[in-house]
Amino acid sequence: MQQRVVITGAAGFIGSHLSEVLLDRGYEVIGIDNLLTGTTDNIAHLVNRDFTFIKHDVTNYIHVPGPVHSVLHWASPASPIDYLELPIPTLKVGALGTHKALGLAKEKGATFVLASTSEVYGDPLEHPQKETYWGNVNPIGPRGVYDEAKRFAEAMTVAYHRYHGLDAKIVRIFNTYGPRMRLNDGRAVPAFASQALRGEDVTIFGDGTQTRSFTYISDLVDGILRLMVSTVNDPVNIGNPREMTIEQIAKTIIAMTGSKSRIVHKPLPVDDPKVRQPDITRARTLLGWEPKVSLEEGLVPTLAYFLGKIQKTT
Repeated sequence: MQQRVVITGAAGFIGSHLSEVLLDRGYEVIGIDNLLTGTTDNIAHLVNRDFTFIKHDVTNYIHVPGPVHSVLHWASPASPIDYLELPIPTLKVGALGTHKALGLAKEKGATFVLASTSEVYGDPLEHPQKETYWGNVNPIGPRGVYDEAKRFAEAMTVAYHRYHGLDAKIVRIFNTYGPRMRLNDGRAVPAFASQALRGEDVTIFGDGTQTRSFTYISDLVDGILRLMVSTVNDPVNIGNPREMTIEQIAKTIIAMTGSKSRIVHKPLPVDDPKVRQPDITRARTLLGWEPKVSLEEGLVPTLAYFLGKIQKTT
């Protein structure tokens, strides 16, 4: 029987890539999204395949007729701009949306995969971050709506695994980039790319010494799908352990675009993490996964995508 997968947040950046790769691997995909931050532009090329799109807010009951083998819960605002503007929807989809998605998986006897995040580690006091680290999160800070929504989602996912015996997985996603990100996303790569491609000043928040580790979208999707079909139920970091400063990333993008943009600095947002680097020992040993695409390689198609978007709007 052809495997059927439900993906919430299917019209988003990662959800659309997951949908595409699952279709390529012979799955039938049912994509659900309320289009709060996603767009049907990301999935328009999938319409003539084994792909069904349902516009629906997953904080409400999710009904999918027929068998479902896996539920991948990706619905959530995911950039600081989004969850600062949409704090309550962010909390609701992390709590109510996760509950409804888990309910669907339980009803169908399906595997459940939760999109969690490195943000559950907060501004970490452990470096690099292992899955056993409990985190350093400010629950009432401006970023708390996202951090705590994901931490609650993890707690509920584990409760369904322990109490109901649900085959549930948790992927902790570190910074990811690639085509289909929004230009106004607010995260480092699209922000720097859009400014550099337009010849504008490139804005760095803080002094630029804070670090991030960037994973190309194809590597991330490969890791997620390895986890989906594995027997692993503990959380797994999926990210690139190559740590870079924000200033290094900005300078790389400026150089690759051939831009004459200069770097300007603005104050660092509240609770912005100073370091971010995954320990991927668990992914390597349990999933046989590690990233293959370097930042420079992944930036080539990413910058081309952003340039096309800019040219369409000018």
